[in-house]
Amino acid sequence: MDVASIILIAIVILALIVVKMTIVIIPQSETKIIERLGRYHATLKPGINIIIPFVDRAKEFVTMVAGRYVYTTDIDLREQVYDFDKQNVITKDNVQTQINALLYFQIVDPFKAVYEINNLPNAIEKLTQTTLRNIIGELELDETLTSRDTINTKLRAVLDDATNKWGIKVNRVELQDIQPPQSVLQAMEKQMQAERNKRATILTSEGQKAAAILQSEGQKEARINQAEADRQTEILRAEGEAQARIRRAEAEAKAIEVVTEAVGKSTNPANYLLAQKYITMLEEVASGDRTKTVFLPFEASNLLGSIGGIRELFNAPEPPVK
Repeated sequence: MDVASIILIAIVILALIVVKMTIVIIPQSETKIIERLGRYHATLKPGINIIIPFVDRAKEFVTMVAGRYVYTTDIDLREQVYDFDKQNVITKDNVQTQINALLYFQIVDPFKAVYEINNLPNAIEKLTQTTLRNIIGELELDETLTSRDTINTKLRAVLDDATNKWGIKVNRVELQDIQPPQSVLQAMEKQMQAERNKRATILTSEGQKAAAILQSEGQKEARINQAEADRQTEILRAEGEAQARIRRAEAEAKAIEVVTEAVGKSTNPANYLLAQKYITMLEEVASGDRTKTVFLPFEASNLLGSIGGIRELFNAPEPPVK
C-alpha cells in the first residue's frame, strides 16, 4: 500500500468522523443544549440536527439515575419521578416523625434547567425537604396523619412556585409513608381501642335505652288496651245486667198482671207473690242441714195471712157470668 492510499483512507475516516460529529439525531421527548465557543447557541429538536464539529458542543446536564447523580448531555422532557429518602420532621406538638415523599415533575424549559441551577435533582430534593418540614411543623400529629391531601396540595403549590425559574413544572407530590415513633404508635393504638370501647359502650347503652323505651311503650299500650277492654267489658256487663233486670221486671209485672186477672180485685196479688216467696224459702231451709236451728222473722204472721187469703181465694165462689 502506497502513501496515496494511506492518505485517502485517512481522509475518508476523518470525513466519516466529521460527518458523525456534524449530524446529531435526537430521540422524541429528548433534547440537547448546544454551546458554540462556550456560549449558548441552540436547543436541538427531535430528529436530525446539524452542528459544527469542534466548535459546537453539547452542554452537560446533571440528572439522577438509580439514586445517583449522573452527568449527561441528554435532557429528558418526559414526566419524571424522584423518590426521596426518609427524613425526620417535627410536628407542632413536638412529635418526631419520619416521612418520605414522591415528587412528579417535568422539564418544560431546558435552557433554565441547565443554566439557572447547578444541580437540579439536588436542588429539588433539598427544597422538598425544607418545605415539607415547614408544612409539617404547622400541623399536629393527628392532623398530619389525616390531612395528606392538604399537605400534598400545599407542598405542590410551594414547589411549583419555587421551581418555576428552574424551568420545571411540579405536577404532584405524594407522601409515601408517615412513621411516628413506636411509643406514639402504641399510645395511638391504646387511644383507638379506648375510643372503640367508648363507642361500643355508648351504642350498647343507647340500644338498651331504646329497648327499655320500646318495652315501656309496649307495656303502656298493653295496659291502655287492657283498661279499654275492661271498660268495654264492664259497660257490656252493666248493659246486660240492666237488660236482664228490665226483662225480669217486665216478667214480674206480667206475672202480677196474670195473677191479678186470676185472683180478681178482691184479693191483693202482692200477698200471693209474697207467700210464694216464703214457700220457696221454706223449701230451701227444709232441704238444708237439719242440725241447724232456723229462726223465722216476726213478719212470718204475714205469711199465714197470705196463706189464709189464698185459701179463701180457692174457696171463693165464681163470679157471675154477664
